[in-house]
Amino acid sequence: MPDFVELDGRKFLPADQLPQPEWPCVISERPQPTLTLKDDDLFLITDTLGNISACLEGDSIGSLGLFCQDTRFLNRLELQIEGRSPVLLSSNADKGFVLSVLCANPQLGTIPPETIGIQRELVLNGGLFEEISLTNFSTEPVQFELSLSFDADFLDLFEIRGFQRDRPGRRLRLVPAVAQDHRLDVMEATTDDAADPLPASMPLEITLAYQGLDGGLMESRIQFLHQPPNFLKGYTALWQVSLEPHETLTLGYRLQPLLNGRSPSAVNTPMTLMQAKAAELLEQTQWGEQVTRIRCDNKAMNQIIERAQQDVYLLRQTFGKGKVLSAGVPWFSTLFGRDSLIAASQTLILDPIIARDTLSILAHYQGKQHDDWRDEQPGKILHELRLGEMARCQEIPHTPYYGTVDATPLWLMLYAEYYAWTHDQETLERLWPNALAAMEWIDENLKETGYLAYARRSSRGLQNQGWKDSGNCIVNRRGELAEGAIALCEVQAYVYAAKVRLAEIARLKKRIDLADRWIEEAQDLKRRFNRDFWMDDLDFCALALDGKGNPVDSITSNPGHCLNLGILDQDKALSVAERLQAPDMFNGWGIRTLSSLSPAYNPMGYHIGSVWPHDNSMTVLGLRSLGRIDQALEVTQGIFDMTLRQPYQRPPELFCGYERTADNNPVQYPVACSPQAWATGAIFQLLLTMANLVPDAPNNCLRILDPALPDTMHRLSLHNLRIGQTLLDLEFERVGSATACRVVKKRGNLRVVIEA
Repeated sequence: MPDFVELDGRKFLPADQLPQPEWPCVISERPQPTLTLKDDDLFLITDTLGNISACLEGDSIGSLGLFCQDTRFLNRLELQIEGRSPVLLSSNADKGFVLSVLCANPQLGTIPPETIGIQRELVLNGGLFEEISLTNFSTEPVQFELSLSFDADFLDLFEIRGFQRDRPGRRLRLVPAVAQDHRLDVMEATTDDAADPLPASMPLEITLAYQGLDGGLMESRIQFLHQPPNFLKGYTALWQVSLEPHETLTLGYRLQPLLNGRSPSAVNTPMTLMQAKAAELLEQTQWGEQVTRIRCDNKAMNQIIERAQQDVYLLRQTFGKGKVLSAGVPWFSTLFGRDSLIAASQTLILDPIIARDTLSILAHYQGKQHDDWRDEQPGKILHELRLGEMARCQEIPHTPYYGTVDATPLWLMLYAEYYAWTHDQETLERLWPNALAAMEWIDENLKETGYLAYARRSSRGLQNQGWKDSGNCIVNRRGELAEGAIALCEVQAYVYAAKVRLAEIARLKKRIDLADRWIEEAQDLKRRFNRDFWMDDLDFCALALDGKGNPVDSITSNPGHCLNLGILDQDKALSVAERLQAPDMFNGWGIRTLSSLSPAYNPMGYHIGSVWPHDNSMTVLGLRSLGRIDQALEVTQGIFDMTLRQPYQRPPELFCGYERTADNNPVQYPVACSPQAWATGAIFQLLLTMANLVPDAPNNCLRILDPALPDTMHRLSLHNLRIGQTLLDLEFERVGSATACRVVKKRGNLRVVIEA
């Protein structure tokens, strides 16, 4: 006799008291193609049939599923016809929030293959919706069984990524009210050995549930729409389908994730798929009308731009009253410091509101105390926020976790940059105390060595805390790992830029004391940096200084971030630019993270030989500022060429560093996030470097400095570009080797200065 668990006024049966289903599982040694949908804080990853297999992939748990707030609410969604998988004809997830699959039946006894057309449409909008249309294309009636199998393991995303837990919570299954007084019958009805007709009084839904170690009750509530199933067999719904010639039948369901009886998603869940689809289309259309519309005369390039704009929309995620760009699907669909800040800077040309909300939300979570478990210190900007069970149970420090050395100066840089684009006085004033606290954190951590360095304090924190945060990436020229507190070169450049830019704001606020001090400190930092980080024998900038103050003397992409920020002396900056163009760094698609001549080089390594689009876009910005226009356009074209060869023309988080040849394609990194925020943002930053806009909204001016389009593009237009309170339409046209710009339309009194 089973023991019921009563939660939230309802009765559940512990899943460990039920027979466990046995599903056939085919293990693949290679990652299979997947389709990805995202809606705010929900995302879905399926195979190309729209199915989710509950199998183990090799020795690790598969990454397919429906996720919300770091929890997998669905790890099995399997459509079968007569117990067999349909035959895929086509599938598409082009819109990002809707997935369409067209398939057909295999040979089913007397029913020939490709007799029954099966069309699936899945939509995300606060929940998961699916409609399945079945059409008999035969001249004879057909009868068959269709099944949909569901399951939910409610795993925390960190478990899926490989983190071990001492013990999990417990999985439950809701006991229907009509059966709560008949425990033996319930046991029989919930096994996979019997399929009983649904009683007329039984609700047309399945509820999968889990009680976490924190006591929280998580549920996946599946309500059947259109025609209800004839039977429930465990977590499988079965329909006995009869179709006359050319008759169509529609089935469907609505899945709502719940946490303690309420939706964890920031999006209200509508009732039907049509309502969900309409709500998504309306929101996307309204957002698209408010942002800059960027187009060119190259059809392939327009596909990249349009995809990037759509992905920016999809990656917007609600935190509090605003939306920021989550870092990437599937592993980093949450608030990040560094990633969200860089992506917000990259997309200022598209939508400055993203930058405003990013600054505000990160200011809300700004460090307030000393807490080694979370690497928190007063004034520090967070690295990563997580909301799943492991975070709620303090098994991981991400509540939030502050183990990043660069987010704080990057926040200050964006604070100043956003003001230059918008002249948003209200935001400037509101966040000024946060800016002072951020600068105080920097100054406090500069005291020991004069450089901003990191060293892990949390037992479950990151060993490396710059943008290259894998454990094996900070190596010297012999391939040996650096030890001690690490001072990265690009982080010092961020500090330099933060002090220079914040000094300008301090002058506006009549804080001349702060302005003078910050400029003096920036100049001193630049002098010491060019002395301590420069490697005369390599004529290049060191990756970092180690805990003893010695240069970490490998050739990496990191100094490329310094080029646009003014910390390098001019001759040294030009030497770095030249070195990054060498074949051991530039592979034809982009600049590698580590020289191919290094003993530690691995073209498949996460940060030791791969190529990252965002890394390249920041270097391109620096090349452009140095007047290295041809080199900047060459790297830009390489990234665009790579993107054109990706599924949906979507730049991945990273790709392998193998050399480009006349007959090869860029080699994909197996578990790269896609879409990913700063890879998507790189598209807009590269476009910005072509136009070379220098906004100065506080002085009501926009300077356009020597714009330059690549050979693959003759015209580029920016419509609805916002600088301060003015909306602009700009057109760029390349004639020969020169690019001209004209103001097509201006709504406001902004002064536009075009300098060749």
